[in-house]
Amino acid sequence: MALTIALVEDDNMLRANYTQALEREGYQVVSYASRPEAETAFNSQLPDMAILDVMLHDEKEGGFELCRQLRQLSPTIPIIFLTARDSDLDRVSGLRLGAWDYLTKNTTTLDFLPVRISSLFKMVDSLQSTMNVQESVVQTGELRIVEERKQVFWRDQQLNLTLTEYWLLLSLARRPGHVKSHDQLMEAANVVVTNNAITAHIRRIRDKFQEVDGDFDAIRTEYGMGYRWQV
Repeated sequence: MALTIALVEDDNMLRANYTQALEREGYQVVSYASRPEAETAFNSQLPDMAILDVMLHDEKEGGFELCRQLRQLSPTIPIIFLTARDSDLDRVSGLRLGAWDYLTKNTTTLDFLPVRISSLFKMVDSLQSTMNVQESVVQTGELRIVEERKQVFWRDQQLNLTLTEYWLLLSLARRPGHVKSHDQLMEAANVVVTNNAITAHIRRIRDKFQEVDGDFDAIRTEYGMGYRWQV
């Protein structure tokens, strides 16, 4: 059965072009021109992936709001922003909301988009294929990560991380005390983003730890080098 991609784009011509490009790759595409239309559909049935524009008609951050709603419905559905808004602030905002990727229309061709989508679906397949494998656990201090279930516990309290946040944390926790550069963290999370975006992800991870432990300080910033998980 073909994988379903939801495309939320208010420009009729772009919506048609993206739809045709993805359908040529064998995906089933359902498209929406507005946030309310997409929201109604998502409340009924979730797609396998969602591609969102940020500005939808007169809603300057309609895509951001839709991403928040999607994350409430599913913490793991792959979400991509595909937008004309290319500021670092917008990128950081999108990734902090839990998007897997943030692409800009002026640099994303109709040839590249299906390739990026395919790579994200391969990540999903990899996650699903490990479900029946014997569990392995990364334990360092009071941090426990159950890899096959993608679950993170701090002092026996479970944290709700996005998939990108999970990969970043796992990369740090596997080698406590060792510095991980921005490039190494990007590779671990299978994303290509700016250093500022990695910084935003790390900040959000810290925030989530501090929600359950106000004294949390295990993720250390090594200025000019990257980050380390402090033993």
